[in-house]
Amino acid sequence: MPITPAAPDPDRWLRPARATTLVSLASGLWGTLFLPLIGLLREPDPIRAAAGVLGIVLFAVTQGAAVHAAVTPWLDDRTRRRRRFAFVGAAVLSVPLVAPLAAGVWPSWAWLGATIVGTAPLLGPVRAVLPVTAGTVAVAAAVAASTGGSMTKHLVIAGGIGLGIAAINGCQVWFWDLLVQAKQGQEARARLAAAEERLRFARDVHDVLGHALTVIALKAELAARLAPVDAERAGREADEVRRLAATALDELRDAVHGYRRVDLADQAAAVGQVLRSCGVRSTVLLPDGDLSAGASAQFAAVLREASTNVLRHSRAGWCRIEVSLEEEMARMTVANDGAPAAGPGDRRHGLDGLAERLAAVGGVLAVRRDGDVFTVEATVPAGAVGDREPAAA
Repeated sequence: MPITPAAPDPDRWLRPARATTLVSLASGLWGTLFLPLIGLLREPDPIRAAAGVLGIVLFAVTQGAAVHAAVTPWLDDRTRRRRRFAFVGAAVLSVPLVAPLAAGVWPSWAWLGATIVGTAPLLGPVRAVLPVTAGTVAVAAAVAASTGGSMTKHLVIAGGIGLGIAAINGCQVWFWDLLVQAKQGQEARARLAAAEERLRFARDVHDVLGHALTVIALKAELAARLAPVDAERAGREADEVRRLAATALDELRDAVHGYRRVDLADQAAAVGQVLRSCGVRSTVLLPDGDLSAGASAQFAAVLREASTNVLRHSRAGWCRIEVSLEEEMARMTVANDGAPAAGPGDRRHGLDGLAERLAAVGGVLAVRRDGDVFTVEATVPAGAVGDREPAAA
């Protein structure tokens, strides 16, 4: 069952699922793979035993690489094809190398055949399982006939047990595929939301400036035409152009200010939802009173940096976000467990930048660590001034 490529850095909640899938697949397939080793114990000929060891080792290594590729969606297609071809080559070589092991005593190659059938759902579409099974059963029958082994055992092991393994592995990879697609859908929704917001802002700017610039252009053209014949009226039109330009600039600033205005409650709720979707239990506590726009802007920056650190630099199981008003000061605390023993590490640059930003408005940023609990605490004046618009030239 092929998997669509995803981002090269899987999320925290996806990594344990991938590891669990790999362990489950390996235990099922390699459990079957170890059974041909019994043939080594029953093979008196050292040359055949050596050939059998070579065949089994090649098969195991290439199969492990192919299974790893099946649950590593960020691998490029070229690497995937190489691993699949290597496994197919090892499977073909296993017939002359492993089939003679304990000939007539133990169905050594039949167990490899079961593993080949069980691996089929990992390397291609489900519809390929039946042709692979038919080919493997045919080879197993030929091996039984040529080595004097039990035809029934070879067919039951290669066909029956192989199909059972294939069904289990197919379900496991199907569930893994669903997880990858769910993650890709989550990322697509985030990109779509950002694109919609950009389009909304573009529409607002167009609505604000479109009409004003059209009128300014017409007025400027009229002033240019009147200048040689009626300088006084041309001057009035030029003043009108200046007034319209100033009005349009004010309207544009209002639009940008509205776009940049921070709703801390909405942002905290969004951060909590993101944390929960990544498997982190989150608690968000906000004050009953309203924060000033400046304090909200400062806390929003702290929240973005702290939540990013939780996801990137910790193995948090819980995160607590609390905002409180204390007389003339506002305080935000972001605490989480699962902090690495080395401390903030490469988080230091972002936290230093936040400290400088808060200091500019009379605020303070404090960072502390208690065991594996990491806490970021920001304090600003309740009436702090937020990011200012740049002054007009």
